[in-house]
Amino acid sequence: MIAVLAIVFTITLALRAVPFAVLGGLRGSAVVRQLSVWMPVGILAILAITALHGTLTKDAHGARYALLATAVTIGVHLSLGRRTILSVGIGTGVYVLLLNTL
Repeated sequence: MIAVLAIVFTITLALRAVPFAVLGGLRGSAVVRQLSVWMPVGILAILAITALHGTLTKDAHGARYALLATAVTIGVHLSLGRRTILSVGIGTGVYVLLLNTL
C-alpha cells in the first residue's frame, strides 16, 4: 500500500512540476504571451455560456436575472480595471440577490 501511494505521489508531483519547468524556458515566447491574454477570456466565456445555457433553458423566471447579472458583471469588469474575481463576485451577488428578493 505504501509503495502504491509513493508511486502515485511521485507521478502526481511530476505531472504538476513539469509544466512549470517547461514554461520557464518559454516565458519570452510570443505564443505564451498570447495564451496568457486569451486563455482567461476563453475559459470565462465557456463557463458563462454553459452556466447561462443551463439557466436560460431550465428556468424562464431566472433568465432575466441571469442576463441582467451578466450585464452587471461585464460592466464591473470593464469599469473597475478588469479585475476578474471582483467582477464575477459582484455579478454572482447580483444574481443571487435578484433571484432571492424578486
